[in-house]
Amino acid sequence: MDTFYTFDIHEAFMSRALELARQGQGKVSPNPMVGCILVKDGEIIGEGYHEAYGGPHAEVMAYKNAIKEPVDATVYVTMEPCSIFSKTPPCTKFLIENSAAEVYVAMLDPNPEVNGNGVAELIHAGIPVKTGILKEEAEFLNRGFTKIMKHGRPWVIAKAAQSANGFLGIDSDSQTWITGEESKEHSHNLRAHVDAIMVGRQTALIDNPKLTVREVAGYNPQRIVVDTNRKLPLTLNIFRDHQADTKVLCSDARFERSRTSFCDFIPVKEADSGQLDPAAILDTLANEGITSVILEGGAEILQSFNDTGLIDEIYLYTASHDLEDAILENPLKISEDWDVKETKKLGDDTLIIAERKVECLQES
Repeated sequence: MDTFYTFDIHEAFMSRALELARQGQGKVSPNPMVGCILVKDGEIIGEGYHEAYGGPHAEVMAYKNAIKEPVDATVYVTMEPCSIFSKTPPCTKFLIENSAAEVYVAMLDPNPEVNGNGVAELIHAGIPVKTGILKEEAEFLNRGFTKIMKHGRPWVIAKAAQSANGFLGIDSDSQTWITGEESKEHSHNLRAHVDAIMVGRQTALIDNPKLTVREVAGYNPQRIVVDTNRKLPLTLNIFRDHQADTKVLCSDARFERSRTSFCDFIPVKEADSGQLDPAAILDTLANEGITSVILEGGAEILQSFNDTGLIDEIYLYTASHDLEDAILENPLKISEDWDVKETKKLGDDTLIIAERKVECLQES
């Protein structure tokens, strides 16, 4: 269904719509981030984006913010206009009623209730629709939403910093800072682009992290801590600084859901090992409206998600020096199961970004 147009002007307008969409980061989940602009006589006359979950959609905001009469405007929107009633009326109906001249769409909505139907409804109403402009950029922006729609679970990024000889630290009982300031800044930028950060009990106890965005401008994601038996001291930063929402995942065999002024305690099913089941953790996060999450350690939680094939993407920061006498080995390995998307230098460190390969069915 996608028709790609390479005219610079269309890509430029869609690029601006994508910039707007990104402003919804951390505020609209589990809805997608969507941006929209209105163009008339070659000029942008209206801009909008989905600003908050349950609030007006990007198309409505663009018309609301129009600085000129928007009738017969050309619409550029980063995701197919919705054709169903949810918390807001269908955007297709809104565009038809406002006499949109034509509509350019970056990606189709992965929601099966909408997928292709929004485009078909506009075309049926006599509005030309062209799809596929900056499609890959739009799909990457909302890969968490797409994962939720297709598989019912959030997009999982595993982040690890390792020494040149492959260790996360000396041992699990001590804190070791391995990579440099440029890697730290880069990882904080990554935090600003997800809904949540998750760590295990030992990481929370030994490192006492804040798990916030501090090195760059950005929105603080939710903080998720896996603490099966609820033994973490309440003096930790995540419980006291009130910088972001904190959720503690604990055993459903011993605890019921409860809420305090500093965190939510959420019960999750245990695996046979007695630890929380990774798949059940992701199901729980999906139910909490989380579409993307970074695993920031430690080794045990990285190992459990890796062993169960639940990691979608890896950010591996590697220092230029070895750690001597270390025993805390990094369980994440970039094998043939992964596509390396990018390799870059960050000061003395090297970053590898890899995505799990998608299995393709071979024709018989």
